[in-house]
Amino acid sequence: MLSDGEHRVLDDSRARGKPMELIIGKKFKLPVWETILSTMRDGEQAEFLCDTKHVVLYPLVAKSLRNIAAGKDPLEGQRHCCGIAQMHEHHSLGYPDLDDLQQNPQPLIFAIDMLKVEAPGSYRQDPWAMTDEEKMQAVPLIHEEGNELYRQGKVTEAAAKYYDAIACLKNLQMKEQPGSPDWIQLDQKITPLLLNYCQCKLLCHEYYEVLDHCSSILNKYEDNVKAYFKRGKAHAAVWNTAEAQADFAKVLALDPSLGPVVAKELRSLETRLRQKDNEDKIRFKGIFSQ
Repeated sequence: MLSDGEHRVLDDSRARGKPMELIIGKKFKLPVWETILSTMRDGEQAEFLCDTKHVVLYPLVAKSLRNIAAGKDPLEGQRHCCGIAQMHEHHSLGYPDLDDLQQNPQPLIFAIDMLKVEAPGSYRQDPWAMTDEEKMQAVPLIHEEGNELYRQGKVTEAAAKYYDAIACLKNLQMKEQPGSPDWIQLDQKITPLLLNYCQCKLLCHEYYEVLDHCSSILNKYEDNVKAYFKRGKAHAAVWNTAEAQADFAKVLALDPSLGPVVAKELRSLETRLRQKDNEDKIRFKGIFSQ
């Protein structure tokens, strides 16, 4: 919060529904955070007034934290240069309050509630906080956790795991030249995770997200049978009959062994269409008979 008389709040992790997580020894962009946290005990609440020289980079840090809360890349819009250079380079951070603070630096107050202290090795970092090596090591573990949750029927939790694994790989992919061998290799790791994520979204009835993701896969990999099948199911669910039939036909063309599965989906679609037609006839009959 600001140190003026009003103590106006700039950021509050409680309002975002998730506590802020800080890792000692990770060279925070605000080193003063590590200093003040080191003085606190588990369960303690305290406020710290930090001089301007210690918080001059807060606007950039806050932008990254807000990006994370919004599900965006924390480095979105930033180039690989020091924080001071970024402050001079960027005309606007996209947030009026942070722009104002960047132009008029001042002391800040940090109110901290130390919820929990975890020992080294007992905590898994969020993807954005991992090194590149840690991301690569974490992906297969997170993938398997997602698979286990899916087997247990915990679809929403499984989707969150697949999303985290995708985020790790996407962050690495952003550092590669699109179309380069390393970029393609990472993309081939992302694709099965994205298909698993789509399967979860199908079960959660979030069909338009499935359509978007499967179409993005098929724009790159035209022979991906699973993407056609999942997209076909999503099209069928939102009454895109012609598109669903076209996708299921493509599945059969690529893998004839899936004939029985496709036939089942087409029969289900035909049944739903007949039911919808009957419901529409009854509805319209009532309208015109009035």
